[in-house]
Amino acid sequence: MKNHLLNLIKIVVTVAIIAFLFMRVDLQVMAQHLARANVALLLAALALYFVAIALSVVKWQILVRAQNIPAAFGDLLVYYFVGLFFGNLLPSNVGGDVVRAYGLVRASGFARAEAAAISVLVDRLMGLVAWFGAAVVMAILATATLTRGSELEQIEIATMVVAALFLFAAALMFSRRISQRVKRIFDFAPLRPLQPIAQRVYHALQVYRQSYRALALNVALSAGIVVVTTLVWYLVARALGESIPIFYFFLFNPLLVFVLLIPISFNGLGTKEIAVVFFFGLVGMSGEVAFSMSLIFHLIVVLMSLPGGVMWWRERALAPSAPRPEPWGQRGN
Repeated sequence: MKNHLLNLIKIVVTVAIIAFLFMRVDLQVMAQHLARANVALLLAALALYFVAIALSVVKWQILVRAQNIPAAFGDLLVYYFVGLFFGNLLPSNVGGDVVRAYGLVRASGFARAEAAAISVLVDRLMGLVAWFGAAVVMAILATATLTRGSELEQIEIATMVVAALFLFAAALMFSRRISQRVKRIFDFAPLRPLQPIAQRVYHALQVYRQSYRALALNVALSAGIVVVTTLVWYLVARALGESIPIFYFFLFNPLLVFVLLIPISFNGLGTKEIAVVFFFGLVGMSGEVAFSMSLIFHLIVVLMSLPGGVMWWRERALAPSAPRPEPWGQRGN
């Protein structure tokens, strides 16, 4: 009941924000921008977003291999697409990370479940390290270079505080001393049955203490994803006829991701749109173009999520006739 209420609140917030934006922009002008959009540039943006997905799979594969889990790029790509589908399209509390972790668990065997799940968790954490780092740098640059930069001061402060807390929490998670203390909790009789699972989780985490190269590569690829998604935003803007310098897209993209960490709307819809209108309004972009750009970007994300739904449905449809379940992506091999 509580989960349904939370989803309902998010949907109401999303609808309210979108309705507010529709009242603040000239819908006729917005429709004209959408009608004149350059299709070739939009297709290029769609292709670039696939590049970002491919990079995401490569950086995850690096962490998976550090755990000595054999997983082909093609299989991980399937798990990732299915995770995107659940994470971006369904009104569910089952996150995309949980779904892709489950796909990897099925492929590697439930005996490696903790290692598979930790690979997804660390992949997400290292990605956030790159995004937070970019957000902090860009927040400082924004306040220093924009004539209305004072309006971003609170966002800059919040970004730095959250980034510092996040890095501190991540350091604690990898700390051997903290892990040893947490392990003592499972010495109590009620929690003792969970001790083997806790041990496997601990060992899976400690793998990355000796895999600095894997972590560094993951963060570097995450930085590459920051660049690629920024270019997607830029291409969408160019498709709408906007000529704002690309520097501002690199300035605002990490800040947009930071804002979207606040889970107050359905899949970020609404929150993203009002943040885009605000940020790009600081550099002279009209509300109509900014709103259109954000909606098109969201559409690109949705379109790239659809193959995951097809892959998931195919697996579900084939499962009853199979003698035993096979991992996504390995049917027909």
